[in-house]
Amino acid sequence: MSRIGNAQITLPSSANVEFKDNVVTVKNGNVSLTQELKEGFDVKIEDGVLTVVRPSDSKEDRSLHGLYRALINNMVVGVTEGFKTSLELVGVGYRASNQGQKLDMSLGFSHNIIMEMPEEVKVETVTEKGKNPIVILSSHDKQLLGMIVAKIRSFRKPEPYKGKGIKFVGEIVRRKAGKSA
Repeated sequence: MSRIGNAQITLPSSANVEFKDNVVTVKNGNVSLTQELKEGFDVKIEDGVLTVVRPSDSKEDRSLHGLYRALINNMVVGVTEGFKTSLELVGVGYRASNQGQKLDMSLGFSHNIIMEMPEEVKVETVTEKGKNPIVILSSHDKQLLGMIVAKIRSFRKPEPYKGKGIKFVGEIVRRKAGKSA
């Protein structure tokens, strides 16, 4: 039994949800997100509450039931509130700046890494003297935001000996003792 798939989604009054031809569309103003569902899945909207109904109790349908409910919930939250992630660049000489949708990072390589952001993702950099640079990414699409954050982190993962690398703001990197210990 899928506990997540059976959970209901309360729709805010600002979000419009449409289900047509196995495609769920969530709109709010000029922001629109879509998700295609497998054949047979149904979405019922009654009194501002959305429920996802699966066609059978097969293993694949049960696993997709919770997934589709979570994706639709992320779409509703995304168009109403949006998602925001902050990354901190920890290391001597690590810098970040942005010009429009281009993120320019200096991470100790022989060259700077310049990353072009999609138009759905807004990028902002904060640099204060004496503090680590912070990259703030915000978007309505949680999947896209997560993929971009993972790509940025992959350039310099936080390492356990000195704590250098790209980490989430507030993330605690577990430190290891060096070989002298």
